[in-house]
Amino acid sequence: MPSLKDLKNRIESVKNTRKITKAMQMVAAAKLRRAQDAAEASRPYTERFNAVMGALASSVGGSSSAPLLLRGTGSDQTQLLVVMTAERGLCGGFNANIAKLAKTRAADLKAAGKTVKILTVGKKGRDAMRREFGELFVGHVDLSEVKRLGYADAQGIAKDVLSRFEAGEFDVATIFYSKFVNVVSQIPTAQQIIPAAFEATEAQESTLYDYEPSEEAILADLLPRGVATQIFAALLENGASEQGARMSAMDNATRNAGDMIDKLTIEFNRSRQAVITNELIEIISGAEAL
Repeated sequence: MPSLKDLKNRIESVKNTRKITKAMQMVAAAKLRRAQDAAEASRPYTERFNAVMGALASSVGGSSSAPLLLRGTGSDQTQLLVVMTAERGLCGGFNANIAKLAKTRAADLKAAGKTVKILTVGKKGRDAMRREFGELFVGHVDLSEVKRLGYADAQGIAKDVLSRFEAGEFDVATIFYSKFVNVVSQIPTAQQIIPAAFEATEAQESTLYDYEPSEEAILADLLPRGVATQIFAALLENGASEQGARMSAMDNATRNAGDMIDKLTIEFNRSRQAVITNELIEIISGAEAL
């Protein structure tokens, strides 16, 4: 049975931990507002951009003059998985869920006889996948020094991916990230970015446009930008998801610390009462002996 001093030290330790988790929860809540606004603000542009690209892609179809980024190499033998996670932990299952989705996809592709290559963005994703798929790594992007994500960060990743595609290192590229829904819900998502895949809506199918100079020329210019746009949107979604998951995790940790303090306090009071009772018994026994 722990002594009173041990119990008192444990209570103080848990109280200090609760202060830290509470502070982290407040910091995450402040960052969440900014990250959520950025993610939500990017969605209309991304959706409209994809709609225009979808209309262009549907008009070009499977033409041999279509840009390589749209029609692909004609094979899916070599797959590049771009796993995008956070640089820091203490955010619940956020990083683990993205890594789990990527691991499942990598295992399925390997079982199908495909060649898999992995590019990680974020320290936690690299650490989570290194043990099982470390031999498949082809690169890593470190964003630990980035205080606020910008389009330039996405462009750097996009240039890396595009240069690998132009060099013939892979046929299909897929990004893995977490789509932000709310504080308690983030959805791990896999999205193919090369070859570009767009879903035509009814509005696109019922509207005809004339493009100049030509659909192929416009797509050749916009597709690389589209890759960067999709990566930037994924980074923003990840940023909001990370802060939401961290806020929720720290809130749970703070509550658990409070429950533990209550239990330890009860145990401390009972032990203290037992010590006092024993001392009283010894005093009374000694007095009766005299």
